[in-house]
Amino acid sequence: MTNNLGTYALILQAQARQMITVVSLIFRGVQKMTQSRQEKIQSYGRAYTTLVEALRQFPPEMWQFKAATEDWSIHELIIHIADSEANSYGRGRKAIVEPGSTVMAYDEAQWAKTLRYHEQSTADALELFKWLRHNTYQLLRNQPESVWAHTIEHPENGTMTLDDWLDVYERHIPEHISQMERIFAAWKAQSII
Repeated sequence: MTNNLGTYALILQAQARQMITVVSLIFRGVQKMTQSRQEKIQSYGRAYTTLVEALRQFPPEMWQFKAATEDWSIHELIIHIADSEANSYGRGRKAIVEPGSTVMAYDEAQWAKTLRYHEQSTADALELFKWLRHNTYQLLRNQPESVWAHTIEHPENGTMTLDDWLDVYERHIPEHISQMERIFAAWKAQSII
């Protein structure tokens, strides 16, 4: 019987070690995900500065330039960024406060045309973006882990978690900066001809 107890104790010790290993791996995965999320939140929070620094490389006199009629200008992209951020502001809050709710989609091209983005103030748009982004950044920094699994229903993108929402909007400014760089390159190429 003593021998059976010893064997049973060894089996329990082995199982306990396996459980500790599994829990440790899960914890490291959550910790890594949280670190990645924290990096995205920091990048999200730096977006205004990143955008303003990028805009310095483009002469303001070319901001209305379009390579083709259907393309957007840098000027229009700046206005779009503010409108997109206003939509994002509401979507993020819906995910936090009203999980499972449906958020609004909008026709970006129609907004640009109907709202005459080319006539709007880029200075005002940048200021609006600055404060909307800053306010949401402050909110995101202190959300509990459970909130990041909250979802919203987007008519075009389907079900999105708050983490998915962060992925989209953390990338939004860098993607538009790349677009602005292509517009600038087209403007320079046209100026040479």
